[in-house]
Amino acid sequence: KKEDTSIGKDFSVELGNNKRVSISKFKGKQYVDIREYYNSDGKMLPGKKGIALTIEMWNLLKENIASVDEQLGLKK
Repeated sequence: KKEDTSIGKDFSVELGNNKRVSISKFKGKQYVDIREYYNSDGKMLPGKKGIALTIEMWNLLKENIASVDEQLGLKK
């Protein structure tokens, strides 16, 4: 049985400088993929530079955004 990898396939958020956030599925688990892309014959393909966060890691990151903002001096 082939795994359904279409979940989130058409979803991506462009971050600029060929970086984007997308959703991927691998071995039955979903990931938030933050990755650098490169151009190959006019097609943008994912590169090796990046990180795939589990849902648990993604939630932990979201819970700590205010602390990161504070450390960056961005908290209002």
